[in-house]
Amino acid sequence: MAGIKGGLGKGLDALFPSNVNLEVLSTDSKDAIVELKINDVEPNENQPRKSFDNEKLNELADSIKEHGVIQPIIVTKKDDYYQIIAGERRWRASKKLGLKTIPAIVRTYDDKKTREVSLIENLQRENLNPIETAKAIKELMEEHKMTQDAISKTLGKSRSSVANTLRILNLDEKVQEMIEMGKISEGHARTIASVDTEKQYKFALDIVNMDMNVRQAENYAKEVQGTKGGRKKNTSTKSPKGKLEIIAKDLENQMKKALGTKVTFDAKTKSKGRIIIEYYSEDELERILDIFNITR
Repeated sequence: MAGIKGGLGKGLDALFPSNVNLEVLSTDSKDAIVELKINDVEPNENQPRKSFDNEKLNELADSIKEHGVIQPIIVTKKDDYYQIIAGERRWRASKKLGLKTIPAIVRTYDDKKTREVSLIENLQRENLNPIETAKAIKELMEEHKMTQDAISKTLGKSRSSVANTLRILNLDEKVQEMIEMGKISEGHARTIASVDTEKQYKFALDIVNMDMNVRQAENYAKEVQGTKGGRKKNTSTKSPKGKLEIIAKDLENQMKKALGTKVTFDAKTKSKGRIIIEYYSEDELERILDIFNITR
């Protein structure tokens, strides 16, 4: 350690006071990796990610226990501590394990730049929930003056994808809460956005209660919002039976494609129904049985 630090000369000492515990791990790149006391590192209260899944944190802790912290966190120096710019999950998992130090890259940013880099880093990792993602994109646009086009290029996504993500913030507040809780996926959220605001919460509840996939939700949205000749269709989607018919029709079509024959999906209730698979020759029966890996 003495040899490494001595070789760096006064430059390192000028950057970091002598009372700060640092161990240089690498100087091969522009950013030197140092080992910081974990208790000298604190999260950024304004970071875009607000929720942390305990189960996933435990999985990350297990990985760190076996392999160590492979990728250093990124921090910036504050008065008497280091503030995390990127890598709070790694820091939390390391604390769970009781580690005393953590590898880090120290960068000098002002508060605005710290926020901007933190937003972009979290968006690039795609580790935010859809609401956090939408809010982060909105902040980049409003506070950091980035255009949708610039954000889409930075994230490697299409401009339409960025625009659709922003639309989530226009959803009913109760629906947004369901998204944050993980009850509704981003794909479902985008479908819900196509429904009139006053219908969105009930629509979201129907998606959850009927366990609809995104395609089924899209079909349901067409039924709810469908128009013909400028007038609302007279549909039966208000009843549980109507919703079941939408799901049944989708499953029926999928099974027809998979089996290559006529399939009738008759859903009596959510937990009871029947599936009729038709065949028209002994050879066709054998083919269908082969698909199910059934011998007779």
